Amino acid sequence: MTDENQAKVVGRNLQVSTKQTIEIANHIRGKNLLKAKDILAKVIAQKQAIPYRRFNMDTGHRKGKIGAGRYPIKASKEILMLLESLEANAQNKGLDVDALYIKTIIPNVGPTSWRYGRHRRRQAKRTHLEIIAEEKEEDKKKKRAEKKEKPKEEPKETKTEEKKEEKK
Repeated sequence: MTDENQAKVVGRNLQVSTKQTIEIANHIRGKNLLKAKDILAKVIAQKQAIPYRRFNMDTGHRKGKIGAGRYPIKASKEILMLLESLEANAQNKGLDVDALYIKTIIPNVGPTSWRYGRHRRRQAKRTHLEIIAEEKEEDKKKKRAEKKEKPKEEPKETKTEEKKEEKK
């Protein structure tokens, strides 16, 4: 596809764990944009867990058929903000938001800087994240066909208008 059918957003130096971001990315990749936003909202409310497939050492199982999973709230909030920005970018380009799906989501390790403390120092976690969404042509064609098939209904006359005509 071309860049005309795509919207893109890039987050640099996000203060979230790269491992959690990778698990979230693997779960929402290929999904509809609105569905992905709904999933992340449920994760933040701790109603739905993200399945941990790769980084699941000592991770307990969750309800449902997902196996090992967690609720990465902080990373979900950051990714949800990026998805909302992506949706705004798509609207500015004139794309149909309902037909968008997440084509590419790439989390990468960002720079690590030392945070100093009184007793010991730790490295801060940073993550780069790039998300590209694309319009599905099939969804666009279906919606166009539905719009063409629906005939415009004429406004119905109300009872008061009918009574006025009968009096005349």
